[in-house]
Amino acid sequence: MRVLFAGGGTGGHINPAISIADYAKSRDSEFEALFIGTKSGLETKLVPNAGYDIKYIDIAGFDRKNMLKKLASSRSACRRIIREFRPDCVVCTGGYVSGPVAMAAYKEKIPALIHEQNVYPGLTVKGSEKYVKDLALSFYETVNLMKHKEKCVVTGNPIRPEVLAADRDAARKALGIKGNFVLIFGGSLGADRINETVIAMLPMFKAAKNVKLLFGTGERNYEKVLTAALEQGIMPDDKMIEIVPYINNMADVMAAADVVVSRSGAITVSEIAALAKPAILIPSPNVVRNHQEQNAREIERAGGAEVITEAELSADELYSRIMKMIDNKKYLESMSANLKKIAKTDALEQIYDLMLDMAG
Repeated sequence: MRVLFAGGGTGGHINPAISIADYAKSRDSEFEALFIGTKSGLETKLVPNAGYDIKYIDIAGFDRKNMLKKLASSRSACRRIIREFRPDCVVCTGGYVSGPVAMAAYKEKIPALIHEQNVYPGLTVKGSEKYVKDLALSFYETVNLMKHKEKCVVTGNPIRPEVLAADRDAARKALGIKGNFVLIFGGSLGADRINETVIAMLPMFKAAKNVKLLFGTGERNYEKVLTAALEQGIMPDDKMIEIVPYINNMADVMAAADVVVSRSGAITVSEIAALAKPAILIPSPNVVRNHQEQNAREIERAGGAEVITEAELSADELYSRIMKMIDNKKYLESMSANLKKIAKTDALEQIYDLMLDMAG
């Protein structure tokens, strides 16, 4: 099967496409993939690093004045790529690039699907509805927000195999964790507001002595946070407070955690649900249509997380919430049970089946 993938801009759009491609490759020895992206997004690094070819079009960051002209040009470029690659089907995972690819596939009579990671569908997904065969959604609530409900299939978000395979007991043994363990991170780039709050909480964690903290600062803020920690007498070799720029073994540390504190990007909340990890979610307010808060509220309504908005966030509030959860094991157990009820862990299989159906 030959598949053309379109997704770009952020890791939230690109990584699902790569996960789908990897899964398809594991199932089909003759599988071939080509990605379409832009030169301004993370796909320039992530896609080649994953071992896939990519072609670029000029679409990201266009202004309204030149929107139609730019869209027409990028759509023509996509049609040329489709004619050259001759895919059996097209898989779009969001971002500016998905729109013209979906339109071009429709014109070339190549069946396509588009996957929406968040609760609230983005403009690209809503604009591509009529051009695709299937709308693969991550949340049931999203169906009510789509015009073409007959095309909707609730697959969930693609979850990395290493996350699904992670085991709490094995992870805790490998990491040397015996007591309470809290994981806090703000994404690969970090989150200034979360970092500032955790810096203010460090003396509280040091005084507690019964909770191990792993804090991922993001690459750009690591030195700043480390300096602030040193000023508070927290040494880099502190056994109970570990501060790192980036968490490379996220599947294991998330599996080992008693409580996870994070942003509420679509993939993050899906992995939290898959691992049944009680969470405190701090949505980023700096995203289109406030979709992170919508993601977080969906998990909160299910009873699997507590939500703190940035307006409500303070060191005292966050620390108090963490400790109340740590001290109430029955509450943590009920949150885990609630997350297991809503977790969707077979998205890759479902999306692959849709691809097979499109490819005939």
